[in-house]
Amino acid sequence: MVLDDSVLLRTEGHAGYITLNRPRALNALNHAMLRTVDTALATWEQDPAVEVVVITGAGERGLCAGGDIRAVRADALAGGSASLDFWRDEYRLNARIARYSKPYVAVMDGIVMGGGVGVSAHGDVRIVTERSKVAMPETGIGFVPDVGGTHLLAQAPGELGTHLALTGSAVGAADALLCGLADHFVPSQRLAELTESLAESDVTEAVRRCAGPAPEGELARHREWIDDCYAADSVEEILDRLLGRGDPAAKETAETILSRSPTSLKVTLAALRRARELGALEPVLDQEYRVSCAAFSSPDLVEGVRAQVIDKDRSPRWSPADLAQVTDTDVTRFFAPLGERELGLGLGRDLGLGRGTGPGRGIGA
Repeated sequence: MVLDDSVLLRTEGHAGYITLNRPRALNALNHAMLRTVDTALATWEQDPAVEVVVITGAGERGLCAGGDIRAVRADALAGGSASLDFWRDEYRLNARIARYSKPYVAVMDGIVMGGGVGVSAHGDVRIVTERSKVAMPETGIGFVPDVGGTHLLAQAPGELGTHLALTGSAVGAADALLCGLADHFVPSQRLAELTESLAESDVTEAVRRCAGPAPEGELARHREWIDDCYAADSVEEILDRLLGRGDPAAKETAETILSRSPTSLKVTLAALRRARELGALEPVLDQEYRVSCAAFSSPDLVEGVRAQVIDKDRSPRWSPADLAQVTDTDVTRFFAPLGERELGLGLGRDLGLGRGTGPGRGIGA
């Protein structure tokens, strides 16, 4: 069944195990990996011998740092479209995971960012450890949260999701639990015990034996100013409120936001607010695909990846450079319908990358 050795597949007992296997690249996703995972899920959904699926990342640094953004930048510079095909299949995979008919256990140990959130946080049982660093860092590279991230963050309590989306900040185990991005804390030294026991044990019982209280987080202490400041109707007003709080943490947060792509910030805020209204995951993924296609042709994505990943000078030259220069028309363009190129998940189109799907279930069930 293994189509590419960047993903390792095996079955043991009544469990199917998926291991993302590019540890030197922090298990960053490429197109072949998406197809391998999707094929495994489609096959195991029809196999009565497989009762639970477990996804982990090779190495000790993290489950997955996201998609291969170097490849995305190269594709954009070359005027290609491979990235659009990648996102189409990635978002379909995210939807498949969310409606999978068998328990899907995601071990979110270490770094879990961007596409790594997409292959984990839509699952049934999401495990974090003391090493977990969970983030949707897209505004820092001139992009917008995707892989269902705007759906997940729009559902976070209060305005915590808005805070994480605009800043791109990583959170640890307790804050991931607070924001609804994870379900259980398991110490890293017990992960092997947990994953091995899932081959024979009931999922609930296996998690109960290994789970415990998470170390204290950061966000709960700042809920008052986070909920107040991020409830504003515009990025500019959010910044005004943050700077006016007289709180060092709020001021530092404002400085972080001001370093992000102005266009990405405004589009991200609009995407989150729209995601709240859309509700279900599939139409949000449709929206994210429109936004991603627009971002692919914008200058900030190429520049953001250059500054953060290629040259690593951490000094992106955003265009436009200021929030005031990003108009409502500029933002609306990101949400324009794609016609025949629409993803169409909200219309009930096939999730199977050309293959059939299993019986499925409601989103979030």
